[in-house]
Amino acid sequence: MARPPHSSQPCYGDLHIQFPRPLRLAFLGLGVIGYSMAGHLASAGHQVTVYNRTTAKAEQWVKEYGGKLGKTPAEAVSGADIVFACVGNDDDLRGVVVGADGAEGESAFAGMAKGAACTSSTRRSPAARPAP
Repeated sequence: MARPPHSSQPCYGDLHIQFPRPLRLAFLGLGVIGYSMAGHLASAGHQVTVYNRTTAKAEQWVKEYGGKLGKTPAEAVSGADIVFACVGNDDDLRGVVVGADGAEGESAFAGMAKGAACTSSTRRSPAARPAP
């Protein structure tokens, strides 16, 4: 089935999702996968704010896709409806979500609004997986 003409109506087979407004999204981690994932979200008409440890890469993304740049994870997620994390490993995920070395003031969780959702595409190590 063809994608609907309105950019905020993604198409998943026959399922069409219509949002009442463009979503405010935060994307933490602009590596090989995250860069294009965040780009697709911005291209779909959503308001995307990005954070990356390498600021130059985040600046490049903003120039290419027109989103916003957060200087810290907390700044990037401020006001977001959904927070996406796509970072390298368990330690990187803990660093952006709960704060490196307990630096809570700059963590994503410190900046998230009540009711916001957070999801991660980070590859977890076997040690971080819950026991069956």
